[in-house]
Amino acid sequence: MNPDPSFWNGKKVLVTGHTGFKGSWLSLWLHRLGAEVTGLALEPHTKPAMSRLVALHDLVDSHIGDVRNPELVARVITETQPDVILHLAAQVLVRASYDDPLYTIHTNVMGTANLLSAARAVDGLQSVVIVTSDKCYENNEWHWAYRENEPMGGHDPYSASKGCAELITASMRRSYFSEPGTPHVGSARAGNVIGGGDWSTDRLIPDIIKAFAAGDEAVIRMPEAIRPWQHVVEPVAGYMILAERLATGDGAEAEGWNFAPFDSDVKPVSWMVEQMAKRWGDGASFRIERDGPHEARYLTLDCAKARAELAWEPRLGLHRALEWIIDWHRAHLDGEDLRQVTLEQIAEYEALEPKSV
Repeated sequence: MNPDPSFWNGKKVLVTGHTGFKGSWLSLWLHRLGAEVTGLALEPHTKPAMSRLVALHDLVDSHIGDVRNPELVARVITETQPDVILHLAAQVLVRASYDDPLYTIHTNVMGTANLLSAARAVDGLQSVVIVTSDKCYENNEWHWAYRENEPMGGHDPYSASKGCAELITASMRRSYFSEPGTPHVGSARAGNVIGGGDWSTDRLIPDIIKAFAAGDEAVIRMPEAIRPWQHVVEPVAGYMILAERLATGDGAEAEGWNFAPFDSDVKPVSWMVEQMAKRWGDGASFRIERDGPHEARYLTLDCAKARAELAWEPRLGLHRALEWIIDWHRAHLDGEDLRQVTLEQIAEYEALEPKSV
């Protein structure tokens, strides 16, 4: 159920996108487990930024650069000679993909191709996890969860780029990583990931936190949209467990994997903002302003395969996840040590029992 310290202790691990929200949580957790972490990413694009608030640069050998640059990616991988690669670097916002589709496609598709191409030359590389998104699936607005064998697709440039990244991963795996002695390559698809330290633009929880902290009304675009919400520790644990199994297994795990909450934590936006306002207090409020380009109204994933074959399942639950987010951001406003706050939440997660469905 938890990442194995005996596997990670002393492992050389490359994390792309380490300066981002999920990358910061992942890198901090890996360091806690004893891994030697190298990061490759752009400078943080938000102010404040979690990676700076937890002083991640003190713990990680950080390389600042763009995964669209194949020479840079190859150089960092060659110099690092990692045992494990976790690829999170991406343009992660649907609305931003409408503004700059080529940047989104170049980063998410060619960035993945650059990394996998460079990984071919690394002796001793054991496993690679390519992190994509729940939006990689062709979304027909069905009211049932998508499984790993569903078709790839995407209405918007972001979703299409993630579907393409999955296809690139599958083709490179078959072409270059299927022979004995080659690393095992898997992909990970998570739902709407939330947690302390996310300040991304045009994302529900960051927008709510920014508004509440400033004493303003939060602006909600799609109150009826339904999403598979999960705290960042849930999929990040899944990524590490998948990397372990890829490294130690016979290659059967070298495929796509969903990491998603139970159905009870699939909620509409309206429920989320109401719960956040209630927990924040201080007169927190919100209003609805419908605008912007197309976004899916219903999307959720089936994580039965990860539960059955990786012994991974969600444990935190959405109610506690919202409490943790409030606690983390209250700690930020109070000037507390956010690295310590984050590590305490990771430790608390590791101690949790499995959550009943």
